[in-house]
Amino acid sequence: MARPKPPTFDKRKTVAENRRARFDYAVEEKFEAGIALQGTEVKSLRSGEATIAESYAEVRDGEAWLINANIPEYTHGNRLNHEPKRPRKLLLHEREIEKLLGAVERKGMTLVPLSMYFNGQGRAKVELALAKGRQTKDKRDYLKDRDWQRDKARILRDRG
Repeated sequence: MARPKPPTFDKRKTVAENRRARFDYAVEEKFEAGIALQGTEVKSLRSGEATIAESYAEVRDGEAWLINANIPEYTHGNRLNHEPKRPRKLLLHEREIEKLLGAVERKGMTLVPLSMYFNGQGRAKVELALAKGRQTKDKRDYLKDRDWQRDKARILRDRG
């Protein structure tokens, strides 16, 4: 008998969201990854201060890294405060890392963080997407299709 599928990501408190990523990239597959953080980074995240708009992920030496994510210094921190834009290690299974590396190398895909959040156990997580970049024409088609789906739902709802 197959093992039951775990529920989708348990997002309790979203800290940062990359809304532009869904427009600029066609999302193929999503992964949930933990982040290796220092103490003041966790405190800064709990206060809701982080931006992942211009960040990305990459695989180096068999490890996944979150690059260019901005977690500002903790305001009440002392001289042991963290560096705001340091590379942060992403915690994934080895098989997942190999899958990501293969897709990036062979298919020309990109690793884009979609959101940063705390799960039900209070652990900081990143929703990472394996995505393919969209061209300008693709973006226009995506907007046109999204508007048509919205209009279609409105027409069906009005007709009863």
